[in-house]
Amino acid sequence: MKIVSVAGTKNTGKTTLVTLLVSELVKRGNKVGTVKHTHVKLDVEGKDTWKHREAGAEIVVGAGGEETFFIVNKDMGLEKIINSVEQLDEVDFLVLEGYKPASYAKISTSPLDDPFSLAQVDVRELDDESTGKLVDLVEERSFGKLPNMNCGDCGYENCHDLALAMVKGEAKEDLCVMKQMEDVILKVNGNRVPLNPFVNKFIENTFLGMISTLKIKEHGEPKKIELQIQHDK
Repeated sequence: MKIVSVAGTKNTGKTTLVTLLVSELVKRGNKVGTVKHTHVKLDVEGKDTWKHREAGAEIVVGAGGEETFFIVNKDMGLEKIINSVEQLDEVDFLVLEGYKPASYAKISTSPLDDPFSLAQVDVRELDDESTGKLVDLVEERSFGKLPNMNCGDCGYENCHDLALAMVKGEAKEDLCVMKQMEDVILKVNGNRVPLNPFVNKFIENTFLGMISTLKIKEHGEPKKIELQIQHDK
């Protein structure tokens, strides 16, 4: 999942730009998710979900028809939000509105001194052709979460330098050895722990060998296997 942020000052067309990017990415056959950073309350006073929260519910889920939404009574960090999106669905691109400090590729709607900036645009001047070129840039130079292990196997000193090189068009995401080993994902307290190739393959082979002795055939071919260990002592 590649990530791009739309950043800029207030009333410079960030939401409009997000919708343009999403529409063009979808037209190209991508599944897209969005995250908006806001300083206002998301729930509406007087609504049933608001009453649930007022009664003390820590998490409120609204479900029905063709949509489901979650409200969590805390400000989740961006990386945790990204992890949650990855758990909910498989999307090709995640477009952020806001999150200026994030170290992901950005398109700005106002002057922005940021090494992760792909371009600065005046939303009022965008047409179909210029929007298409902008999305070309997003497809070519945006990237997803990096493991931040700073192993150096990509040829760069650390993950931050690799990210900057990708934004400049000087490197591709497949240089990251760790990202090529994402068939095994380990999380501790909800936080993803990067695995080097040896540990990745060791866990995969050991675990598959163990469950091969269990009655799993009734669940079909094991394409995705989840193990949760509750260790709260």
